[in-house]
Amino acid sequence: MDIVFVGFTLDVIGKSMVAFTAIMVHHRVLNEHKLDRAVIKVMKEEQKLGILGIILIIVGYILQAPSKF
Repeated sequence: MDIVFVGFTLDVIGKSMVAFTAIMVHHRVLNEHKLDRAVIKVMKEEQKLGILGIILIIVGYILQAPSKF
């Protein structure tokens, strides 16, 4: 196992954890606080974009991982 591959893997894991944490904060705020409809709409859109971002990070990892060996 190459050190570059380990670093690449840890980078993807870290980015995914940060993105997941941000999505969970949005989820918690949406469920626990009273917000107007405009704010709720924007937060739901941000959640969807965040989930898409995590998916793209993972797909990018899968596509790049074979070249790191």
